[in-house]
Amino acid sequence: MKKVVAIIVALLLLVGCTNTMNTPSKKVEDFLEKYQKMDDDVLTQLDVIVDNDSEMDDDQKEEYKALMEKQYQNLSYKITDEKVEDDTATVDAEIEVYDYQTTTVKAKEYFDEHKDEFVTDEDEEGIKKYTDYRIKELKDVTDKITYTITFNLTKEDDEWKLQDITDTDRQKLHGLY
Repeated sequence: MKKVVAIIVALLLLVGCTNTMNTPSKKVEDFLEKYQKMDDDVLTQLDVIVDNDSEMDDDQKEEYKALMEKQYQNLSYKITDEKVEDDTATVDAEIEVYDYQTTTVKAKEYFDEHKDEFVTDEDEEGIKKYTDYRIKELKDVTDKITYTITFNLTKEDDEWKLQDITDTDRQKLHGLY
């Protein structure tokens, strides 16, 4: 009899835990944790984005990837709201990331005002030196910024599925919005 009760309790716990894992908020948490844990899919996506940048040389690409990895590892978040209506849901998350955007804007302004410092005979536009400068400045960023992202989900076959995020929201995750 004790074994039967133990099996029933175990099954109830398993079913109960399964349902708590299939919520819109949990799906958003799983998504954000992939960034924090630098999941293979996230790193592959980063590789594709950086490898397609024709203005950076290989060393600059590696340094930039390291900056993004630092961003991912230090991302923090808090789920602030969840709304479910039938088979659709929205989840609001407040994320905190390094503020790379402010530094990027300041570096571009400096470049525009001091182009002569960046131009060389080999690089008449100064892109290489500017990229080195921007990456150096980004390495020094310690200020953080908070954004709110609204994630959209749909329920398919009793499973909540996170919809693709917008480019704007991806920029927020990168601290570049």
